[in-house]
Amino acid sequence: MRKQTVRRKSNAVRKSKKKASFLSGKLLRYLIVTFLIVVLLGVGFHYRNGLSYYFGFKSDKIIRADREAKRISDVRNFKVLEKHEGKSIGIDVSEYQGIISWSYVDTLEQKYPLHYVFIRATVGKDRKDEKFERNWLGAKENKMIRGAYHYYRPNENSLEQAELFIKTVTLEKGDLPPVLDIEKLPKNQSVANLKLGLKRWLQAVESHYGVKPIIYTGERYYDDFLKEEFGDYLFWIANYNFYREQIGEDWLFWQFTEKATVAGIKGNVDVNIYNGDLQQLRYITVE
Repeated sequence: MRKQTVRRKSNAVRKSKKKASFLSGKLLRYLIVTFLIVVLLGVGFHYRNGLSYYFGFKSDKIIRADREAKRISDVRNFKVLEKHEGKSIGIDVSEYQGIISWSYVDTLEQKYPLHYVFIRATVGKDRKDEKFERNWLGAKENKMIRGAYHYYRPNENSLEQAELFIKTVTLEKGDLPPVLDIEKLPKNQSVANLKLGLKRWLQAVESHYGVKPIIYTGERYYDDFLKEEFGDYLFWIANYNFYREQIGEDWLFWQFTEKATVAGIKGNVDVNIYNGDLQQLRYITVE
């Protein structure tokens, strides 16, 4: 009986020591963490003016860099426009420009009149641009020459894409020919099949409207994949490179910047030069 009593007391002592050790360890960690937080807060408070200046300077540097990039872009825009005095200038828009105040859309940089606008109508085989109808009507009310374009998805059926565009866009006398926008290569088919799909879209749209469509693409894409096989079509080429200051002789339109400012439109907008004057632009519109 006595031996059993002694053992019980020994177990109780061990449990008490473990509990005390656990509590003291937890308390120690808590005190260390608290101490470190107090130190960090103290350091931050002590150097608050320096830190404020540092982060303010960094933010200011970013702002200055953005302003400098915009300034360089503006300088190039003016230089390009000066070299194309007399050419017809226009823009292109989509839902990404938000709600456009069309009555204010009249000039670029408060100097160059805007004669025309290309408006995105459809995307792939199943999506309409959310702002197409509003922009289509707004451009007409603003007495701008308007054109509609389709953003082509290489991995979707070409005839279904053409059908969507035809259902969405009604061209009137004085509108520009329909535009096929091709920018990407297919993921699950060959380039040969891509070209076949493009031709089917172009043929279906031409058959419906009675006018040959225009093809929009980047200069590299044009040179590598389209220039030879689609030589019967007129091209609208995108090239924003600083070194290029003249429209290509075989280009119908040149999208030379995506960073211009136009009254009535929030944010940046694409600007295009037609390879001719306003009278020549009217010559290629739908009759």
